[in-house]
Order: sequence, then structure tokens, then C-alpha cells
Amino acid sequence: MAPLMGTNNIMQVAIVVKDIEKTKVKWAEFFGIEPPPTMGSGEYEKTQATYKGSPAPDIACKMAFFDVGPGVQLELIEPNGVPSTWQDFLDEKGEGVHHIAFGVKNTGEKVAAAAEKFGWQLQQWGRYGDASGEYAYLDSVADLKCLVETLESY
Repeated sequence: MAPLMGTNNIMQVAIVVKDIEKTKVKWAEFFGIEPPPTMGSGEYEKTQATYKGSPAPDIACKMAFFDVGPGVQLELIEPNGVPSTWQDFLDEKGEGVHHIAFGVKNTGEKVAAAAEKFGWQLQQWGRYGDASGEYAYLDSVADLKCLVETLESY
């Protein structure tokens, strides 16, 4: 059997938080390193974000990334309060692990295959803030207990 995402290599584990500045300092202390910079998710003109199938121009978040192994990142996400997969998670479950991400080719094909094989629906899609790739969140919580994210760099 081939892996659904085309790989079993996890690129990222993401945690949704209420206060990214406070949380990233604690993780940095834990890792014994300097805190990484906080960055924004990008402007809608580049991200073209959608949420539950509709354009979502107000979706935004703050992010910080820790490189924790070869090709693996710990991502912290603080949503901006607007309905999104991140904000929904925070409102419904509180802070915690939101998704596990895989690097893919052909995002659309992976999303369609996940829907066909497991019934997972696309929750949110967008381009990276610099428009160099795209992400998609699949609602895999019932089966995997977290979301699956695809990351495709162009």
C-alpha cells in the first residue's frame, strides 16, 4: 500500500495557542535556543484563503517556527479571532496540537484522494504568505485525532 499523501515523512507539527509571544519563549527555553521571529500569515491578495469552501479574506494568524529535526518543524499558531480552522480549534478545544503536515505534490489530487478514501473534507485552503506554495487542511479529526495539512511548495 502506498501512503495517501505520497510520503510518511512528517514536515510539521502545529500547536494552536492563545499567546504566541509567551508560548514561543517557553518552547525556546525548553529547547535551549533563542525564540524565533513571529510572522504573519500574509495578505489575502496573495493567500487567496478559503474557509469551508468560501473566500475568507479576513483569515489571518501569527506564526513561529522551530526547526526541531532534519526537515521537521514545530509550528505555533495564534489565530486572529476570525472564523478559521485555527480559531475553531481554539474555541472548541482550547490550546493544543492542531495538525500534522506532509509535503506533497499535486495538492488537489491529494485532497480528492483523502475525500474518496476516508471522507475527509477540505476545511481551509490558501497560498503561503509569499505565494510560493499552498496549504490545505483536511478534516481527519474523527480518524486521526488531529487535522492533516498538505504543504506544496511551487
